[in-house]
Parts: sequence; structure tokens; C-alpha cells
Amino acid sequence: MTGLASLLAAFKVASGCEASVWSKTGDTISRDFGTNDPPRPSRMPSIADGAVQIDTPAGPALIATIPGPRTSWLIVGPNGDPGKLAPQMQFLLPTVSQFIQSGLEVEHAAAELAERYEEINLLYTISEILGRTVDLSDATNRILAEVSDTVGARKGSVQVYDTNSRALVAVAVLGTDASSVAKVAVDDPQCVSARVFRASHASIVGEFEQLADAETPFRRGAMLSVPILWTTPRSEPQPLGVINLSDRRTGQAFTAGDQKLISAIATQIGTAIQNSRLVTESLRQQRLLQEMQLAHDLQMRLLPDISTVAPNATVGARVIPAESVGGDLYNLFRLGPGKTGVLVGDVSGHGYQAALVMALTMSASAIHAQATADPGEMLGSLLHSVEDELGEAEMFVSMFYGVIDRTAQQLRYANAGHPHAFVISRAGAAERLAALDPPLGMGPESPRAASRPWRSDDLLVLFTDGVSDARDSAGTRLGEERVLELATQLRAEAPETIVVRLVDLVNTHAAGSTLRDDLTIVVVRS
Repeated sequence: MTGLASLLAAFKVASGCEASVWSKTGDTISRDFGTNDPPRPSRMPSIADGAVQIDTPAGPALIATIPGPRTSWLIVGPNGDPGKLAPQMQFLLPTVSQFIQSGLEVEHAAAELAERYEEINLLYTISEILGRTVDLSDATNRILAEVSDTVGARKGSVQVYDTNSRALVAVAVLGTDASSVAKVAVDDPQCVSARVFRASHASIVGEFEQLADAETPFRRGAMLSVPILWTTPRSEPQPLGVINLSDRRTGQAFTAGDQKLISAIATQIGTAIQNSRLVTESLRQQRLLQEMQLAHDLQMRLLPDISTVAPNATVGARVIPAESVGGDLYNLFRLGPGKTGVLVGDVSGHGYQAALVMALTMSASAIHAQATADPGEMLGSLLHSVEDELGEAEMFVSMFYGVIDRTAQQLRYANAGHPHAFVISRAGAAERLAALDPPLGMGPESPRAASRPWRSDDLLVLFTDGVSDARDSAGTRLGEERVLELATQLRAEAPETIVVRLVDLVNTHAAGSTLRDDLTIVVVRS
């Protein structure tokens, strides 16, 4: 706080009076700022005492407690006019208090920024693990190690619910031998993890609270326990397991901030568990029809509810796979006051392989969209997360990602090879938001971002090739022009109404014909 030192120096020049700031750390009282070094009184005053006069070899001085969270005092004098000490103290005390408070706020902001950086870095790491690892045990062990390192826990476990035994089974442990961890029955009244699983609610328990023999291998002292949930827009959260962390290196208690961070990670693990279960079930049963139906249900659950971004935006959206599952996707993000993120993608091909790439892309996009406000950077990070899978499958993804900022009246977007992205104005003009870069997986470069003005009565219309390429029994394409013509006619209607009418247009045109490609339509007004 060099500004405070300069203030006290200027005060001495202007008044001829010394002034200094003192603070207490533990049992030690020391001078922080100022030009004098007068003897300290035997008892430092409190705020209730007001300004107290002290005598020094150079003359009288006043001492007063500085209001604020830090224990500190202001001494005015000696060497000034004794008759002016009181008004000088009255003038200087609130000014010094404001300087100190401002300094504390800067320190707090810096600490908060450093903490948020660690959390964002952890979320990036988790997205990389989930994007590149198929084996559930390997993924959860790596995630547990990363999470424990961030919060400073030396013991922990990830337990997944086993339907056959009705118990929580450890799939990853830290700080102990995995063979020492027994199953935990979900109806166990003593175990913290069982209670958290049943209640689907996180819990922080103290060192001597709810001790249970079954949790001794992965618990020492206080413990943070967070449920792993699978959430869908149309049903209640489904508990899949529990994350437990304990034995913190610092000895400090777990906080609400730790609980919030681990809950975010648990959501991503829930997605990984569901994906892993789907793949395992498919390989074991080898029943294609049932496999496709399970995959379809899972894929539809991955898609967000259109109310996710309300009231910032109203949305209509529909995904219709050509088979039971497909490679089309959309995602919606609340990005802060007045900001809405809209993502539409089309994985090359369709069917089961495209659906797996779609699921990985959805999971990674949910993390990357919250980490950066720049659409180009977001798609670049997304590409980095899935590029190995795209390369191995010899697939690519055309993708459009736009961020509508209705406060700034701006649409900022990145278009990686997606041909059907339009803004329809109130006057009925349809402007194409052209692709600036090739689809993800066809080039190593990160997509670029562009921007255009946005009005509250503008309409963002996005669809995939399956809509314009829909064919009738004679093989005639529906075509982009007819889609835009209907959307323009209906531009004053609610987005959901527009989507329903566009789907009807496709179904009417393709009546009696099989869909050749997945189709997706998203309409947004903000």
C-alpha cells in the first residue's frame, strides 16, 4: 500500500505533524507505515475508547483504533500543534481506514482469482481425462488423484452403485490399498457415503462424526462426501455413486467452495459412468436392437432442456436421428447476465460410432463453454479434447457456436464448416453466418471468431444437413431455400412453434421415405 505511505508523508509536510499506522500480528505490535516511531502505550485502545492521548518525549500524541477487519491503530503526533491533534485525527482516521480496506479488498481479489484459476485448470484436466479415456476404472483413478491434489486431500475414494448387490463398490481409492475397501451397503445407517447416496445431497462431517468401520480405509478425520448424480431435464437426478475426500494436508476444514467444486466434477463423472455402462452393456449382450434403444435414451438425455437459458433467451430445438442414435447435437449455456451460448454440431456419418463421438463432444463442451467467453477459443479447446477420437474414427464434426450478448447487442460466433447458420431480421432478411474454418478434425488450427450486431427481434436459425437434404419418394431434396422461406414467414412466432412447423415441413416432404441423415433444428430469440 505505497499510496498510504505517500499520504502520511504528505500529511506531515502539510501539517508538520507526525502520523503512523501500527498493526498486531499474534502478540507482536509493529509499525506498518509512517515517519515517526513513538513509544507504544501499555494498552492499545479499542474502537469504543475513541482517540486516546499519550505522552511522548517529543510531546503529546493521539492514538485511535482503525475500523476494519484487521487489528490496527493510527497515531497522530507529536511535533504538531497540540490544539490541532483532535481535528487532525478526525480528518485522517477515515481516510487511512479507506486505504487499508481498499488494500485488503485487492488482496482478497488476488487470492480469489488464484483459487478460481486452480478450479478452472482442474476442470480442463477432468475434461481431458474424460475425453481420452474409455476405461472407467482408469478414468476415475486419475480424476480422484487430480481432485485430491487440488483440495489437498491424502485419502479418498470413488464408489459406484452396484444394482446386483445394492452396495457402493470402490472403483478408485487414494491413500490405501484398494483390496482393503469393502462394499458399503446403501442402507447402512452408520456410513456417511451411504447416507449421502440415499439423500443425493453432499455432506461435510467432522473428525469424530459418524465414524464407521467400513469407511476407515479411505477416511482419516473430517470427510467431504459428494453424490455422483446423473441428471436429465425430464426426470429427477439419479444417484450413481459417491466421491469421498479426507485427511487434508493443511488440517483446515473442508468448505462450501470445496463442496461446490467437487459437485461439478461429480456431474462429469456421472456422464462417464453412464457412457461406460452403455458400452459395457452393448458388448456383453450383443443385442443390437436393445443396444440402440439404450443409446437413444442416453443420447436424448444428454441434450439440454430448452428452459436452461431462460429468461435470457427463448429456444425451440429438436434432434431426430436417422437411426436409433446419431451424431447431431446441440447445447445451450447460461454464460452470465444477458449472455447465452448456442452450440450446434453434426458428426460425419450417423449411427452408433457417431453417437459416441457426439457424447464425448457434449461432455467436453459443457466444461469448455464455461471456461472462456471467446467462441473461437472454446471450439479450439473442444477440438483438443476430442481430436484423438476423431482421428481414430476418421470422422469430423461441423460445428457452429455463438454467444448472444443482448446487453451489448452483439452476436459473437465461430463456424467450423457448418453450412446452415442464419440470422433472420425483423424485416425478413436472412443473413448467412458463413463458415470461417473447416470442420473440427479436418485441420489442426483453432477456429476463428467473428461478430455482428444483435437486435432483440433477431432470430437465430440453425439446422443440419438432414433437414435440407430430406428427400421425397422421387428423390427430390427439400432444399435450404424452402426451410428459410418458412422460417422467415413464421419469424414473429415463438421459437418452439417455428421448430414444430419446420419438422412438419420435413415430414410432409419425406412422407413414405426413410431419413437418410440425422436432422437437428435450433431456433433462438434473445
